[in-house]
Amino acid sequence: MKYIESPNNLRIKDLLKLQSKAKVRHDQQLFIVEGVREIGLAIQGSYSVVECFFCENLLSSEALFSFLEDSVNRISITRLSQKAYEKLAYRDSTEGLIAVIQQKNHHLNSFTLKTKNPLLLVAESPEKPGNIGALLRTADAACLDGVLIANPKTDLYNSNVIRSSVGGIFTTPIATGSTLEIIEYLQRQEIAIFTASLQSSLPYTDVSFEAPTALVVGTEAEGLTHQWLEYATQNIHIPMEGKIDSMNVSVAAAVLIFEAKRQRTLL
Repeated sequence: MKYIESPNNLRIKDLLKLQSKAKVRHDQQLFIVEGVREIGLAIQGSYSVVECFFCENLLSSEALFSFLEDSVNRISITRLSQKAYEKLAYRDSTEGLIAVIQQKNHHLNSFTLKTKNPLLLVAESPEKPGNIGALLRTADAACLDGVLIANPKTDLYNSNVIRSSVGGIFTTPIATGSTLEIIEYLQRQEIAIFTASLQSSLPYTDVSFEAPTALVVGTEAEGLTHQWLEYATQNIHIPMEGKIDSMNVSVAAAVLIFEAKRQRTLL
């Protein structure tokens, strides 16, 4: 087993670049995950773990080998000193384990539906990693059939996306594409498109989400582009009773998703 003591070790510096730079992640097709729970969810989601780095002051080698089980012989494992680990860790509370993991292909062409009556979330041009992570966390909570991201502006494997999703990035099928590609996909699959927009809209409680459904949300600042409004089955809105006329996109998505889930439990 390899050991790194110095926080200034070249391998630590390379890992910091992988953690912080989208271009490095894209070029290497790798990303970093921290935490036993998140790494466990990645493994359950059929992600391939390439390397593990652990601090024995926080996680014993016995616990690590037990956690990795049958895959331990396929993974490069390096023990870190406390200082080296702290240089690499980005979470305030940590469990002593960091992994380098192979990225998956999220192109829309690779996306398949596993149910005949899917419920999907579509997010157009999400930019803030925290919002993307929150959307994925909600998608996991509702056990959605998939999340489609149109015109993504943020690297899906940004560490803040992974952290704010609490590992939800690994539990729900995700695909990316342009707005028109996703609209065409939904039309081919005969999935109704419900867009969150005030224009010619109905309250979300007045609409049926019982058939195959895609709930589409845009950014808080810009909303949705005209293509969605042109091809929407129905525009919907969440009535606002206070003085503020909008809410966080992840909160709005959660409201719509769980109304759809509620309706489907009545079938």
